[in-house]
Amino acid sequence: MAQERERGITIQSAAVTFDWKGYRVNLIDTPGHVDFTLEVERCLRVLDGAVAVFDASAGVEAQTLTVWKQADKHKIPRICFLNKMDKTGASFNYAVESIREKLKVKPLLLQLPIGEARTFKGVIDVVNKEKLVWNSNSDDGKDFERKPLLETSDLELLKEAIEARNSLIEQVADLDDEFADLVLEEFSENFDLVPAEKLQTAIHRVTLAQAAVPVLCGSALKNKGVQPLLDAITMYLPSPEEREYGFLQWYKGDLCALAFKVLHDKQRGPLVFLRIYSGTLTPQLAIHNINRNCTERMSRLLLPFADQHVEIPSLTAGNIALTVGLKQTATGDTIVSSKSSALAAARRAGRGEKKPGKNSETESLLLAGVEIPEPVFFCTIEPPSVAKQPDLDHALERLQREDPSLKVRLDPDSGQTVLCGMGELHIEIIHDRIKREYGLDTYLGPLQVAYRETILNSVRATDTLDRTLGDKRHFVRAELEARPVEASSGMAVIEYADCISVDLLQASREAIENAVHSACLQGPLLGSPVQDVAITLHSLMIHPGTSTTMVNACVSRCIQKALKKADKQVLEPLMSLEVTVTGDYLSPVLADLAQRRGNVQEIQTRQDNKVVIGFVPLAEMMGYSTVLRTLTSGSATFALEFSTYQAMSPQDQSTLLTQRSGLAHVL
Repeated sequence: MAQERERGITIQSAAVTFDWKGYRVNLIDTPGHVDFTLEVERCLRVLDGAVAVFDASAGVEAQTLTVWKQADKHKIPRICFLNKMDKTGASFNYAVESIREKLKVKPLLLQLPIGEARTFKGVIDVVNKEKLVWNSNSDDGKDFERKPLLETSDLELLKEAIEARNSLIEQVADLDDEFADLVLEEFSENFDLVPAEKLQTAIHRVTLAQAAVPVLCGSALKNKGVQPLLDAITMYLPSPEEREYGFLQWYKGDLCALAFKVLHDKQRGPLVFLRIYSGTLTPQLAIHNINRNCTERMSRLLLPFADQHVEIPSLTAGNIALTVGLKQTATGDTIVSSKSSALAAARRAGRGEKKPGKNSETESLLLAGVEIPEPVFFCTIEPPSVAKQPDLDHALERLQREDPSLKVRLDPDSGQTVLCGMGELHIEIIHDRIKREYGLDTYLGPLQVAYRETILNSVRATDTLDRTLGDKRHFVRAELEARPVEASSGMAVIEYADCISVDLLQASREAIENAVHSACLQGPLLGSPVQDVAITLHSLMIHPGTSTTMVNACVSRCIQKALKKADKQVLEPLMSLEVTVTGDYLSPVLADLAQRRGNVQEIQTRQDNKVVIGFVPLAEMMGYSTVLRTLTSGSATFALEFSTYQAMSPQDQSTLLTQRSGLAHVL
């Protein structure tokens, strides 16, 4: 993407397929920025193994931790690669320590660097006791020498390598019983004699069991250390056959694939990325989408090479494919060869798991989709003229299909289109893409913060609705109580008093529940959704023949009465913030956070940097990236993530309400 080239960051995941020493590798590069966390989530969903890339001078950073937890959730075996070993401040030992402490994993050092920062020129292969030295004149890193370490020429390096290899053997033996038995029986006297192949097989088993992570190092920019990394990927990470997927047994080799990403191409239309778990894909194939219960035909099949694509005649399980012609498939959908194949698999699964009911059968066949995080940034978007509104709607519809973490809604009060995203950068990129890809000069209004409301005490309210429409009398009388609940729950909890008859409830339960949910969508203070409340219906009288719409209207009005009577509280989104800054700029950053109602939890030291960890209300974070750059001469970085909703202090709340009502008068 043009935006990626300009900013030098990854925004969208890109896939490339290549061969390495007789293996086929499907590589997906994912972003690291918190605004694009969904990209990471949906790609992790289809990976067999992952390489976590660290900056050797920074070790584990804020976002690394988030992505690492996501990989834990999907149980993905990993290798760590310490990149930028030639950067000033690079420290192999520091980075390894931070992996051990912060990620709480056991690093297995398979390589040691020869030199660090400016002196970095190669690596020691600990497993084979060899040194790999890159030719300093070669720019692309293809020329390197692999030599055994000899006592005559490399005594120091050899000692280091033997020591590292012995401790590696001990570590692996602790984690793998089979290897421990082998070492104790045959090589307890001399670890040097342990064959490299046996050690590699054991490391492979330990990596798959996620008992430890192999660590390698290098410099990707100069292509140093990339070849050994590729060897390690083929040697230690799982092949598709080694990953256990419970659902595959029901398909018996029939097609089963997961759509994990959609892109829109100007010429070809929607391109859907599929990970094939079993069976084979061919062009012109009709496929069945279980989630949407529809059958579609795929016109062409492509192999992804970043922004270039190669047409192919078929693709087998374990691969990642790009398909053309699927109009309805979206992220997280399960694709099978036909409806009958899905039903046959459902029957097998039903027999195997003995689950009653029809629903559970088809559910057990759906591959787990992708959890989409809640948006935290909101702003209005307007087309250059009213005539361009349909074009904007079309562009936004396509962008939403590509990126499910972008939500678009229409504000019922103002009629404006509201963009909801994962952060400032996310919205900025979307705005930029609308301009470049769809040729629309849109205007972004101020970002709105998603406030919530709640109540602080219990209140009762009654409401009567008595209307005659035509010759029919509609009469409803409701009495209910609204009270705050401790547990953070988005949806209102609905309870019914014992005195309400079961028949009455059965007839009008749906209308009552709809009324509660719709009444809680707009609170009395700001018109924001109401959360952490429970509604108890104490009595309900309904005249025979009254329509459910009237019941809905009466209950809804009654809840709004109760909410208005109660002591009200605004809740604001609280973000967890991590700022990495050099010691010289620490005090201006802290002073600025104090002005933003920030609450600093701790300040850690990371090499020469200070890391400020704390919580800040989202409303105070508008334009923070610009201010932080100005304060620290562009040296600080920060990561922001939604944490929770917290109650505002009375004075902040009244300031906010005055602003909002003042705004209303201006309008």
